[in-house]
Amino acid sequence: MTLEEIGSRAKAVSRTLNNLGSREKNIGLEEAARALLEGEDEILAANQADYEKAESSGMSKGMLDRLALNPGRIQSMADGLLKVAALDDPVGEVISMKLRPNGLKIGQKRVPLGVIAMIYEARPNVTADAFGLCFKSGNPVILKGGSDAISSNIVIVSVLQEVLEAHGIPRAAVSLIEDTSRETAAVFMKMNGYLDVLIPRGGAGLIRTVVENSTVPVIETGTGNCHIYVDESADFDMAIRIILNAKTQRIGVCNACESLVIHEKIVDAFMPKLAAALQQKDVVIHADEKSLAAAERREAANGGDLKKELLSAATEEDWGREYLDYMISVKTVSSLDEAIAHINRYNTGHSEAIITENYTNAQRFLDEIDAACVYVNASTRFSDGFEFGFGAEIGISTQKLHARGPMGLDALTSTKYIIYGNGQTRP
Repeated sequence: MTLEEIGSRAKAVSRTLNNLGSREKNIGLEEAARALLEGEDEILAANQADYEKAESSGMSKGMLDRLALNPGRIQSMADGLLKVAALDDPVGEVISMKLRPNGLKIGQKRVPLGVIAMIYEARPNVTADAFGLCFKSGNPVILKGGSDAISSNIVIVSVLQEVLEAHGIPRAAVSLIEDTSRETAAVFMKMNGYLDVLIPRGGAGLIRTVVENSTVPVIETGTGNCHIYVDESADFDMAIRIILNAKTQRIGVCNACESLVIHEKIVDAFMPKLAAALQQKDVVIHADEKSLAAAERREAANGGDLKKELLSAATEEDWGREYLDYMISVKTVSSLDEAIAHINRYNTGHSEAIITENYTNAQRFLDEIDAACVYVNASTRFSDGFEFGFGAEIGISTQKLHARGPMGLDALTSTKYIIYGNGQTRP
């Protein structure tokens, strides 16, 4: 099937989806969740083929983690669809209604965005998440995943299409472009006659390519150079627990912590404890002079119990890197002002956190950090549509127009004005 045929069929099904009732959409989602679980063996077999191919080609641990499926992750995909089914349907919601002096009643009503296109890398769980959110919000979706996950994506989309067809819903509600070439992607990004919005999800290179080359309106999902600032009043045990979770729970995701900022008044006491904890997870620490010296003094005092190969001097490049690996940068600062300035300079607008017992510092951090999600005393790993109560997410927007942060159902709608009159004409 050509791109034009895929686009045309998706465009044609827009009206069908727009007119589906909430009950019909919820039944479709519930059946899709059941079908994913029933198709687990087939999905896992396809994913194993993708994984082995990627591993043999030298894919990094972080990216392999993104690619891998297991029974637990398939269960999470199904659970996500069920959670979306349980959410209120945004389509048709009247979000305002005002009476004008001329007697007109003017309101705003939520409507689907239209045909949504997604270009994404090796995360097959995104395939199910995107379908669920787009379907519930009345939008056909055309998916273009990466070559690394093509076998997984083909099976997942086939399962979803068969369920839709069995319930009288056109298969074109969700489509997959199986040609993973850059040439096809370039054409896809310029299909304005068929696509209403394009969402890229992946690494910095992919997102930059889409933003720079697409003629279709883009919702930019950003990379995640996420920071945690350890304030001078921080509880050390809490800080280490949060940092370990944010860095090592899953290394290959955009909400993982990549950069630490530590107040200089606590660096000598905190850094040795932190280094010891991170080294238990084999995390390479790229530290500035003060942080590195604090860790090395502890090493000397304790007879060299730290792994020297996991300590290195940071460079300017480290402050802005999204490692997606067992690596983290550490910057020492003299004040909250310096911490905020450093984070705002090098962050990607994704998720930033402060660990502090000082209420004033917490509030300043919340107010002055420019990012989609800002935390006090919690892991950045919570920046996720599932955790925010959206059932799933289409992506995490780091731009400021239309949507920002984890994008759920509301972010996949637009509005139109509805006007009630009783014969008014404009004088």
